[in-house]
Amino acid sequence: MARTVWDSTVGKKTVMAVSGLVMLLYLVAHMIGNLKIYFGAEEFNHYAHWLRTVGEPFMHYEWTLWLIRVVLVIAVVAHAVSAYQLSRRDIKARPSKYVHSKPRSSYATRTMRWGGIILGLFIVWHLLDLTTGTVHSGGFETGKPYQNVVDTFSTWYGNVIYIVAMLALGLHIRHGFWSAAQTLGAGSRTRDRALKTTANVLALLLTIGFVAVPMGVMTGVVS
Repeated sequence: MARTVWDSTVGKKTVMAVSGLVMLLYLVAHMIGNLKIYFGAEEFNHYAHWLRTVGEPFMHYEWTLWLIRVVLVIAVVAHAVSAYQLSRRDIKARPSKYVHSKPRSSYATRTMRWGGIILGLFIVWHLLDLTTGTVHSGGFETGKPYQNVVDTFSTWYGNVIYIVAMLALGLHIRHGFWSAAQTLGAGSRTRDRALKTTANVLALLLTIGFVAVPMGVMTGVVS
């Protein structure tokens, strides 16, 4: 039964919608946590340490954090695979271009695929930069995320990569949230306007919230 559901277009869209909402919930929490950087190094570093001790003593050190990571990896992979397969299915169903040359969909809709690729590449860079320190500039310091964040956003390329990715994220959420609601049956004539407004507000707040961190470093408010 699971294979039958997965092989169907509706099943893949449902997997894509649910995995997208899981990641959206994480992004909201992640953005709120990131903004703690404005309260200083001690507050931000303490928050990072708290993430590793959540659930103690029932959960061992970092177990909760690793559980969150596993769930996110599953969500990202499920989202990417279903999106790719749906895209391939769409291309096979429509091998030739539409007669109308003028695009009728929104900018966010037309850039969903490229936005997904940009975000996928960004996730890899972000992890290598601030989690493993592999590509980090200025000398990565384990247990000092505040200093590592300031180092990253003290470089022009760190700011460009991050801000471009966050703009792509905003467009992705703007269209993705509304699409997920339609897939899961939440849409209707009376609710569509509210859902679109919610999608726009979420996209705007998350984009501003995430971009506020590099902006804080660039302006010297965070240093």
